[in-house]
Amino acid sequence: MARLFFSATLGAMLVLGGCSMSPQVDRQFGDSVRQAQAQQTLNLHAGDNRSPVNGMDGKAAESVYENYQKSFRAPEAQSSSLGAGLSTR
Repeated sequence: MARLFFSATLGAMLVLGGCSMSPQVDRQFGDSVRQAQAQQTLNLHAGDNRSPVNGMDGKAAESVYENYQKSFRAPEAQSSSLGAGLSTR
């Protein structure tokens, strides 16, 4: 019986919690983010330009891309030269 009462009370609290008022925010809320995004945009109409990019051939671009992808892989284990010349018996 106590478990049923606890479950009903908890359920009622959760339901009534959804009826709470939303917090009052400032009228300028989010303006700084929109301003930062606008300042980082160099050309608003860049997506309209469908001409190919000049300056790098396909093989060079592919090599750059592969090296970029390899930079995120785990580095290979390096052997330590600290124990050089020491024998392990």
